[in-house]
Amino acid sequence: MQKGNIGVTTENIFPVIKKFLYSDHEIFLREMVSNAVDATQKLKTLKAKGDFNGEEGDLTVRVSLNEKEKTLTISDRGIGMTAEEIDKYINQIAFSGVTDFLDKYKDQANAIIGHFGLGFYSAFMVAEKVDIITKSWQEGAKAVKWTCDGSPEFTIDDADKADRGTDIVLHIADDCKEYLEKQKIESLLQKYCKFMTVPVCFGKRQEWKDGKMQDTDEDNIINNVEPLWTKTPSTLKDEDYKSFYRTLYPMQDEPLFWIHLNVDYPFNLTGILYFPRVKSSIELQPGKIQLYCNQVFVTDQVEGIVPQFLTLLHGVIDSPDIPLNVSRSYLQSDANVKKISTYITKKVADRLKAIFNENRKEYEEKWDDLKLFINYGMLTEESFYDRAKDFALFKDVDGKYFTFDEYKTLIEGNQKDKDDMLVYLYATDKEEQYTFIEAANAKGYSVLLMDGQLDTPVVSMLEQKFEKTRFTRVDGDVIDRLIAKSDVKATELTADDTDNLSAVFTTQLPKLDKAELHVEIQSLGDQAQPVVITQSEYMRRMKEMSRYQTGMAFYGQMPDMYTFVLNADHPLMKRVLSESTAATADALKPILSELKGQQARLAAIRQAQDKKKYDELTQEDRDQKAEAEKAVEEQKQKRTQVIADYAKGNDVVHQLIDLALLQNGMLKGAALDRFLKRSVELIK
Repeated sequence: MQKGNIGVTTENIFPVIKKFLYSDHEIFLREMVSNAVDATQKLKTLKAKGDFNGEEGDLTVRVSLNEKEKTLTISDRGIGMTAEEIDKYINQIAFSGVTDFLDKYKDQANAIIGHFGLGFYSAFMVAEKVDIITKSWQEGAKAVKWTCDGSPEFTIDDADKADRGTDIVLHIADDCKEYLEKQKIESLLQKYCKFMTVPVCFGKRQEWKDGKMQDTDEDNIINNVEPLWTKTPSTLKDEDYKSFYRTLYPMQDEPLFWIHLNVDYPFNLTGILYFPRVKSSIELQPGKIQLYCNQVFVTDQVEGIVPQFLTLLHGVIDSPDIPLNVSRSYLQSDANVKKISTYITKKVADRLKAIFNENRKEYEEKWDDLKLFINYGMLTEESFYDRAKDFALFKDVDGKYFTFDEYKTLIEGNQKDKDDMLVYLYATDKEEQYTFIEAANAKGYSVLLMDGQLDTPVVSMLEQKFEKTRFTRVDGDVIDRLIAKSDVKATELTADDTDNLSAVFTTQLPKLDKAELHVEIQSLGDQAQPVVITQSEYMRRMKEMSRYQTGMAFYGQMPDMYTFVLNADHPLMKRVLSESTAATADALKPILSELKGQQARLAAIRQAQDKKKYDELTQEDRDQKAEAEKAVEEQKQKRTQVIADYAKGNDVVHQLIDLALLQNGMLKGAALDRFLKRSVELIK
């Protein structure tokens, strides 16, 4: 018997392994099975080179549980090890057995995964003791058994093993008993080993018989050694890709389409990326792309390998050139990673462009599903925008599709304002904004439908990309001001008429939760609506952007800002003004007279004080001005109160306000009930 200490630089290497070196305990099984597959692949390489002349026989890697003995065993019929090799590759942790092997068989190194060294020690994350029972493929080799209980001490004994290969026996620790459960081990094998290059068996296949599941004589092979991404695309049919997708994601709808990645220079990369069929970002979840290294599962956290926006795709990427740490769990920064990310971005863009060019009709039919991906890509990846601008689409309210260039050509003759800015009108809801869309159409303007969840940040981005361009929602103002062809026409109302009409409506506006309502009077023509509600494009967009950018959160707390635009040219508005002026004339006469007197006094005071510097004003000067301002404000409040008392009983005013609110989906509850009853009374 040989005894000794494992050659490590740290006395307490095993606690380090258990707590810090490996991020996820469950990957121990991947490392054990990967090592078994390595050993088997090495035997195949030796056979191909003519160095091994024996029979390969059954090369299946077998995983077995013994709950009574509390052991989990991983067995292979690969190259095995001699006592000297165990001492070199197991006892000297810093040395990797694959180095010597690759030096000799570097031409066939592609088939060899990882290393047999540190990966092996992940076993001590779950095992209190580990046995290695192994026999080398070399002629005359003797079987040996290596045992270690998690301390630096080990023993090597002769062993009784007739066949070549290695059995790794893990004596599972009491605090890791879940790894003695059949269901747990099967789920881990499915997760990490289902595409390994050598058959992996776990127990027997089961079938339903005599009212229960029973074992058959057939091995339960858990992996597919030739997954679809390893095959030549020209040999595959659409149904092959769809079937593989169902294997990866059994509960998902059929994908829109897929991209088969296959490159061997300047790095090695294969894989298949699928575009899932989604309508809402709620359905978009990162972590659906599985990363493999020579068919060994590594992670589904692919940030850094795949551009951020493409983490929303589904599928598989396999590359031996992606650097991994000792546990194969975390990616390290590396020049290859950047190259791979750039390549994938280009490949996806090329595939989308090809579909667009080859069958635009089919592409347009899929646009609503693709839109989230492409918008997200353009927002987060500058290089992707440069490519996507040729196949990204606008859709108008009539369901017609345009490229960016096509749409610009369509509108540039009619939708430029007096300052030569090209104005893109858009709606977010065809039904709610129907009246505004109709008003735009009446002017011969086109309106885009931008109802996607990323359309607000996309609009802001495109304003930066397009020259002399402004996007504005179709309900952001009255149509003649959205695309102002000339200076706004002033109303013919006197200052008193303007104040009167404004007060009639302002005093009757409802109090809405988290909303501020303002009144503005414009001259819109007698054919336009008497009252139109608009919402500031800037404030509305800032509030929407606050959902995506944490630094803008304060905008999200601000109330919605709405403007009631009163059309001074409309007959109803003229009637309201005329009737309110007549009804309040007597009551307002003394108030207006006093108001004008106080305003004249205030103007004289201000004129006199404006000739003095601020520090030359006495307290008496300041008090005199404050008193005059207060007197003016008191008369204004009296005027407003008189008008409010009148307007309270004016059904036409309330009906016009409620119609505007109803048109914008803002009339609800008791207010809607009052409107309906008033409507009946007005038409009796």
